Amino acid sequence: MFKLFMYILGIIFTSVGIFFTLIYLNLLSMGYSIFDFGKFIIKRLEFWFIIIGLICLVISLERLIKNELLL
Repeated sequence: MFKLFMYILGIIFTSVGIFFTLIYLNLLSMGYSIFDFGKFIIKRLEFWFIIIGLICLVISLERLIKNELLL
């Protein structure tokens, strides 16, 4: 049950983070350089949702038994 919750939470966080990062790409058309955009996006909470979501996904997909031989 915990792994299912972490999987769903990871998908939601990653989706929200990617969605807002794509929206912020409009700043490039308003005259921001790539360097300015990078500095701006790293400071935003929505960007860190991508990292948090990926960590949740890795935790949820980790197998409990690592030494089992699966054929």
